[in-house]
Amino acid sequence: MQNSKAAAAKKQKLKGCSALCCSCRLSVSSSSEEAESSSSGRYPTISSLTHAMVQERLDRMIREREEAKNEEMRRRRRRAERDERTKFIVMIAMEKSSYDPREDFRESIEQMIIANRICDPKDLRRLLNYYVSMNAEEYRGVILEVFHQVCTTFFLSCKQPSSHQV
Repeated sequence: MQNSKAAAAKKQKLKGCSALCCSCRLSVSSSSEEAESSSSGRYPTISSLTHAMVQERLDRMIREREEAKNEEMRRRRRRAERDERTKFIVMIAMEKSSYDPREDFRESIEQMIIANRICDPKDLRRLLNYYVSMNAEEYRGVILEVFHQVCTTFFLSCKQPSSHQV
């Protein structure tokens, strides 16, 4: 019987503990308590109970820390996605009579693209929708033509020199 208890204790020490544990060196019981509890094989020793409690608490602390890190990473990712999606462009519509609406639209669209540093296709689409929705139906064709010309000038002229170098 003593050999089986000694073998079990040796097995427990060899088994070891998980990360950040006391490596089975924790002992809060006195030798007399240890002797009393070892005489009764049904009940674990106080030091093994304490060890299990410490191990459980350490595991919980590790899980909580990892969960907090994961939650923070999720928050950062969501914030980055939201910031990436959200681009505030302040546009003020004003009524204007013009002798050359084509040239006025061209200047206005160019200024908006430059001032707001618009280069993303989604943002360009929003800008186009804004111009179409804010102006009379009779100017929609002119707006589409001018918008196409401005975008072609701004964005295709930047790409053409690199294709000629090949």
